Amino acid sequence: MSWTGSLAQLPGIATARVYRRAWLRPDITAGLVLTALLIPAGMGYAEAAGLPAYAGLYATIVPLLAYAVVGPSKILVLGPDSSLAPLIAAAVLPLAVTNDPESALALAGILGVLMGLILLVGGFLHLGFVTELLSKPIRLGYLNAIALIVVVGQLPKLLGFDVDASGLIGEIGGIGKAVFGGDIDPVAAAVGLGSLAVIVAFRIWIPRIPGVLVAVVGAMILSAALGLTDDIGMVGALPAGLPLPSFGGVDWGDVGQLVGPAAGIALIAFADTGVLSRTFAARRGEDVNGSTEMKAVGVANIAGGLFGGFPISASGSRTPVAEQSGARTQLACVVGAVAVLVFVLVAPGVTAYLPDATLGAVVIVAATALVDVDGMVRMWRMSNVEFGLAVAAFLGVALVGVLQGILVAIGLSFVAVVAQAWQPYRTELVRTADRPGFHDVERHPGGDRIPGLVLVRFDAPLFFANGEIFDEYVRSVVAEAPTPVEWVVIAAEPITGLDTTAVDELVDLDTYLEGKGIQLAFAEMKGPIKDRLIRFGVGDRFDATHFYPTIDSAVEAFRDRADSAGDPAED
Repeated sequence: MSWTGSLAQLPGIATARVYRRAWLRPDITAGLVLTALLIPAGMGYAEAAGLPAYAGLYATIVPLLAYAVVGPSKILVLGPDSSLAPLIAAAVLPLAVTNDPESALALAGILGVLMGLILLVGGFLHLGFVTELLSKPIRLGYLNAIALIVVVGQLPKLLGFDVDASGLIGEIGGIGKAVFGGDIDPVAAAVGLGSLAVIVAFRIWIPRIPGVLVAVVGAMILSAALGLTDDIGMVGALPAGLPLPSFGGVDWGDVGQLVGPAAGIALIAFADTGVLSRTFAARRGEDVNGSTEMKAVGVANIAGGLFGGFPISASGSRTPVAEQSGARTQLACVVGAVAVLVFVLVAPGVTAYLPDATLGAVVIVAATALVDVDGMVRMWRMSNVEFGLAVAAFLGVALVGVLQGILVAIGLSFVAVVAQAWQPYRTELVRTADRPGFHDVERHPGGDRIPGLVLVRFDAPLFFANGEIFDEYVRSVVAEAPTPVEWVVIAAEPITGLDTTAVDELVDLDTYLEGKGIQLAFAEMKGPIKDRLIRFGVGDRFDATHFYPTIDSAVEAFRDRADSAGDPAED
């Protein structure tokens, strides 16, 4: 295929080729409305990540333009995100030169490029499924912990003082000491709390008007009118000109230390983006390919990292704004990016009047949107194990570290899965008078057993961890049977896997039963599992006489055993 043909297949180019004039006005309107959120949110999340506020604008402009060309979702808004900010800070700040924002920014750019490369390669290898490692309990605990970390981290800024402490517990202690020690700056606190009140009030009573924009513009006007620039912390004027690649001071050792965090951030960013992308595509009756989405987010991060940005993902707060404002295509995000760029070039000095306390309020409000106490309560009611995983993720992220906490929670998820398969549900099956078929004796204790026959169901794949449990359970049911047992039939439909250790256990069980004059048979065993028995070299021992297509056919063969050896059916 020619380069021209390849370019024509890019989602943004394909949309442009069929663009309708009727879409232009809503796209432009949505883009301009979006700008009101892109600027303060980008700057706020940059500061939450320990980076210069202006970096948030660079991390907004370039990724939006890149995604508009390669992204499969027509209205998805990418940019800095509160859920990634602590991850970026944890990865970058320990490596940065102390009190050197340019060093931190260079490292954050490398982190974005590495993250983008990981996503790009993952997209080509169709690895979108790895996001399933972040199960719902892990995501729930992680997001609640991130919200707590972000809010605690922004409280000193909101109240006008600094805290010299590390870790959540240390920061909370430092904040408490500062508050009771009288370190609160009354002017900064008034501006910060006032901004917070404005944002919340507009969100509750006038949601159609972005309260963030009102608070930011109002705070800047107030600062300029009252001359507050020398009294409280300000964001400061933006650097003149366009962002250019700058990785000065970063060596290969730093790059190596950022690979692990980049992989963790890539996993989380794509998990959020994938869910958001599918959700909004479904609302519009569209379909989004996960691998294409992964590649597009990778390209956007590479582009952003190269031009003064840092890792970004889809925004769960700005994407709904674009949708509600009538966005039709990627042009809305292009308009938003261009508007932010114009702001950077035309009015870089305006942010000199933007109080740090107001940005802290913006970030705190955004972070509280991640809190889901109701979700934790529902999880507790539905599953103690999954609630435990959510709590483990929360505590791990909050107390140990973001990346470490997530890895611990993923590990615990695997342990839970193995434990579930290790001790699966198993039961004896009986007949009941009021319904056909065979049913769980635990649920139907008054059911009837067929004299001489034991029916057993084991609800899990057979593997090294539970093969012996399966063997012992069957032997115990045989030993406790009310009448002498002649046949044991395993209802094998739930058995979806088999390894060599489990095969050895099956052979041992068959040998044990054979010594007691008992025949072992399987009903409803899947063809691939039979194939494994043959491949593992026990096909002669477990020949066709051991298998029946249904439980009923196995029971019928047992009942006819005195007259005929039976003619078991094959799948």
